[in-house]
Amino acid sequence: MSKQYKAIAGYYDAEYAHLEYLERDVPFLLSKMGRKKQRVLELATGTGRAAIPMAQSGHAVVGVDYDGEMLEIAGRKAGFVGLGKEVRWEKGDMRKVRVRGGKGGFDWCVILFNTLLAMPTLEAIDEVMETCRWHLRKGGKLWVDIFNPDLGLLAEGRSWGLDPVTFYVPELDRTVSRVSDLEDVGGSWSQVRRVTFHYRWFEGGEERTKSVGFEMTWMMPREVRMLMERHGFAVREMWGDYDGGELGAGSPRIVAVGERW
Repeated sequence: MSKQYKAIAGYYDAEYAHLEYLERDVPFLLSKMGRKKQRVLELATGTGRAAIPMAQSGHAVVGVDYDGEMLEIAGRKAGFVGLGKEVRWEKGDMRKVRVRGGKGGFDWCVILFNTLLAMPTLEAIDEVMETCRWHLRKGGKLWVDIFNPDLGLLAEGRSWGLDPVTFYVPELDRTVSRVSDLEDVGGSWSQVRRVTFHYRWFEGGEERTKSVGFEMTWMMPREVRMLMERHGFAVREMWGDYDGGELGAGSPRIVAVGERW
């Protein structure tokens, strides 16, 4: 297995706070779930950014992540807003996890914020899809949200210094700058890219740096549909953004809902 993305847990919430679309994805998801209480499994739940508001909306949520530090933060955040049994955290690999008592026990399986693309091989993606299928009841829904590929950017074999961002981490009293590098792995035909995040900050009057590298893939809308269908999901909806807009070549997102046969 290629190196998997592992965020710096203490940075995570501050690092992505500038992304406007992360203020819209969960409300859009909740609008499609309806008001009836649903049993929801979120894979790669991270610090509970989505799981907590889902639980606050009355749904029974299990959030799974392989990073124990992320789950500790999620647990603290849930406690701050008074959540108890409405949300449960479990440490596990989304490719293999089997939540206790969870076979066919969930109405929804949710994979947000490009997480499926952090599985750079088809074998790994297949394992994640089977995890979802195992946990969902017949007629249960799978929600996948990934970016719609930028063909111009993909045409570049290497791209340096992308997406510069500066963020403040209150818990560490630290201001951090980050840029990203992209590089094809095995040629563009492989649809795998190595992503490297370069962090820079000052501590004790000295400059500090840290780099985090991982591999990820990308998929076109037709590939998403084919992936779902070959794992036993009928594709019910595909949108190009969180306003329910039609999916097209210029859409920023691919948001797909599949129903388990």
